[in-house]
Amino acid sequence: MVKPLYNLPEPHTDDAEAIRHWLDSLETQYPADERACLTRACEVLAHCRGEPRPDTGETPIRHGLSTADILARLRMDHETLVAALLKGCLDWSGGELTEAALLEGFGPGIARMVDDLARIDQLANVEAVITAKDQPQHEENLRRLLLGIAEDVRVVLVVLAERVHLMRAIKDLEPERRTKIARDTQRVYAPLANRLGIWQIKWELEDLSLRYLQPEEYRRIAKLLAERREEREHYIAEVMATLREKFEELGIGAEITGRPKHIYSIWKKMQRKNVDIADIFDLRAVRILVDSVADCYAALGVVHGLWRHIPKEFDDYIATPKGNFYQSLHTAVEGPETKALEVQIRTHAMHQHAEFGVAAHWAYKEAKGHDAEFQRRVVWMRQWLETKDEASGERLERFKAEFEPAHIYVLTPQSKVVELPKGATPLDFAYAIHSEIGNRCRGAKVNERIVPLNHTLHSGDTVEILTQKNAAPSRDWLSPHHGYLTTARARNRVRQWFKQQDFDKHLHEGRGLLERELARLGIADKPHLDEIALRFNFKRGDDVLAAIGRGDLAVGQVARQVGEPRAEEAKEREREPEIKPRPPRHHKPGAGSDVVIEGVDDLMTHMAPCCKPVPDDPIIGFVTRGRGVTIHRRDCGNIRHLGAEESERLIEAHWADRSGPSHYPVDLLVVAADRKGLLRDVSSIFADADVDVIGVETHSERSTDTASMRFTIEVEDNAHLERLMTKLQQLPEVHQVRRFH
Repeated sequence: MVKPLYNLPEPHTDDAEAIRHWLDSLETQYPADERACLTRACEVLAHCRGEPRPDTGETPIRHGLSTADILARLRMDHETLVAALLKGCLDWSGGELTEAALLEGFGPGIARMVDDLARIDQLANVEAVITAKDQPQHEENLRRLLLGIAEDVRVVLVVLAERVHLMRAIKDLEPERRTKIARDTQRVYAPLANRLGIWQIKWELEDLSLRYLQPEEYRRIAKLLAERREEREHYIAEVMATLREKFEELGIGAEITGRPKHIYSIWKKMQRKNVDIADIFDLRAVRILVDSVADCYAALGVVHGLWRHIPKEFDDYIATPKGNFYQSLHTAVEGPETKALEVQIRTHAMHQHAEFGVAAHWAYKEAKGHDAEFQRRVVWMRQWLETKDEASGERLERFKAEFEPAHIYVLTPQSKVVELPKGATPLDFAYAIHSEIGNRCRGAKVNERIVPLNHTLHSGDTVEILTQKNAAPSRDWLSPHHGYLTTARARNRVRQWFKQQDFDKHLHEGRGLLERELARLGIADKPHLDEIALRFNFKRGDDVLAAIGRGDLAVGQVARQVGEPRAEEAKEREREPEIKPRPPRHHKPGAGSDVVIEGVDDLMTHMAPCCKPVPDDPIIGFVTRGRGVTIHRRDCGNIRHLGAEESERLIEAHWADRSGPSHYPVDLLVVAADRKGLLRDVSSIFADADVDVIGVETHSERSTDTASMRFTIEVEDNAHLERLMTKLQQLPEVHQVRRFH
C-alpha cells in the first residue's frame, strides 16, 4: 500500500476489506499506474468519517465504492472513478484533508471535478418551491444547470452513476421520500442520461422510477416479460444470425444490433397509444446499418422475403423524412415462430444524424427552445463519450475552450433555477424575476455574501436581491462601461421606467405646444386626439401629446391632422368603400412609427406578409414601385434570393422606440404528439396570455401519431413571442415550436 498523504483515522476492518476486494476486481481493467492512483483515492476515502446517508443509511465509504463500481462497469477512465471516490471527502475529513492537499496529491483535473461535484451535491439537496405551471421549465433548467456547472463532462457521469446507486438502495425508504426521489429521477436525471446517450443508465433509471411511481403497472409488465426474458434474448440472437448469413450470401455489408425493450419504454408506449402489451410490436427489435440507400431497400427486401410483413406497420422515412429530418425504414414482421419483430434499417450516415444531429430523440422531443449552442455542446459530449477510449486529455480540454456555455443557471433563495446569458449581473437577475424587483433593487447577496450590482454571476450561484420600497433605478445602470446590465430585457425595463416618470411632464408640455400651434394656424376645431392617435399607431390621445412633449412627434403633423375636414373624409370613405392602406407615417425615431428608414422621411411602410417581422427582429426595407417600403426580416428567403438589380432597392431600416404596445401578426408552427385535448391546451395558453388568434391550420399524420398546427397570432414584440413559445414548449408531448414562414 502507498503511504497515506493525510493524517486521518484508520478505517474500519469491514470497510478496508471491501476496498481491497474492489481494487482486486480492477486488476485486469486498469494498468498499474492507474490502479496506484485509485488505491491512493481509496485510502483517502477509507480514512474519512461521515454520517450515514439519510436516504440509504450507507456510510460514505460504501456509497463511494458503489458509485465508482458503476462507472468502472461503464469502462470509464480512472480519473472519473477517483473523482467519485473523493466526492465529499473534504467535508468528511474533519478539516484534515484540504483543497491544497487534494490538488497536490491528484492534480488539477481531479481536484476541479471534486469541486464541481461538491457544488452540484449542495444544489441537489435543496428543495425548490415551484408552482405546477413552472415545473417543466424548472426541470429543464435543472438539467441545463448540471451541464453548466460541470466543466468536465465526466462530472455528469459521476452524478448519474450516483443516482443509479441511490435508486437501487431506496427500496426500504419511507414511501413519501422514495416517491420524491423517483419523480426527480424520472424528470431530471433519466432525460439527462438520454441526452448524453448513456443508454444503460437511462434504461435503469427509468425502470426503477416506474417501479416506485407505478408499482402495480411495473409488476404487471415485469411479470409478462420475465416469463420469456431468456427466450427473447435467445430469439433476437437467432434472428441476427439469420440476417447476417443472408446478407453475406447477397454481398450486402451490414452491421446488425438487437435489443429487448425495457419496462418503462413499454409502459410509455402503452400509455401513448392506449394499447395493451400484446399490441406492442417492438418488444423484440433489431437495427440494420448499411452503406447506401440502395442497400437499405435491398435489406428491406431480404427481411420481407424471410418473414411475413405485418400490415400497417411499415414507415418509409427515407423517402419521406420526419420534420426533424430523421431518416430510416421501419417495418414489423412475423418473425420466427410467428412472433412480432421490429426492424429498423438505415445507413451509417442516417444513424449518425439520428444519434447526434437534430433528429436525436432528446433534441426533438425534450429540448426546450432553439438553443443551437446548447445542443452542439451536448452533441459534443455524446461524441466524446462514444469515443472515450480513444479520446485524449487534449481533446477534452479543447472541448472546454470551444464549447464554453453561452448561458448560466442561477438560483433564487427558493431554489428556482433562472437562465441568464453568460456575464449576467445581479441586476440582470432582478429584472429577470420581475420589473418591480429590478426597479427597487438596492443591493444583492450571492451565496449569502454581499456583492456589488455589477458582480459577474456563475452557474450554481444563489442570488438574493435586496430592495427598498422607495428605491428607483439609476441612470448609471444604462451606462455600458459601468457594467451593471448585460441583457436587453433589463435595459429596456430601465428605459421604460424613466420614460414613464417623465410622462406627466411631457404630457403637459405637449398640450401647450399643440394649443399654440393650432392658434398660430388659425384652427379652431377641437382636437379629436383619440382618433388621431390611431393614425400615428398610438392607443390614446394622451400618448400623442406626450410624444409631442418629448420631441418624438412633430407638432405640425398633429396640427394638420386636426385641421383636416372630417366631412370630406367621410365622403372619401363613401367613394372608396374598400379598406385603405394605413396613411404614410413620419419615420423618425420614437414618432410612434413602426420603423425608422435611414435618411428618408415621410415614406409609407408596411410589414411583409411573407416573414411577418415583429419588433426586435433584425429588419431591412425593400423599396417597392408605388407602395412605399416593405419591411422584411433580414433572414427572409425572399430577401436572400434577390437578384443583383433588385438588391439595389434594399434600404437600411430599424425599429423605432415605441411609447405604447402595438400588435403584429406572426405565424407559429407547433408540432406535437397527436393526443386528445392538444388543441384545447394550446388554445388555453393563448387565452391566458390574452393573445388574439387570427388564423389556424391543423394537420394530423397518422403514421407517426403527430399533429402539426399553424397559428397566426398577434404579439407585441419578439420578447412577447419568445415568452409565448416557452409556455407552449412546456405543454406535455410538444416536440417543436417555431416561427413559420
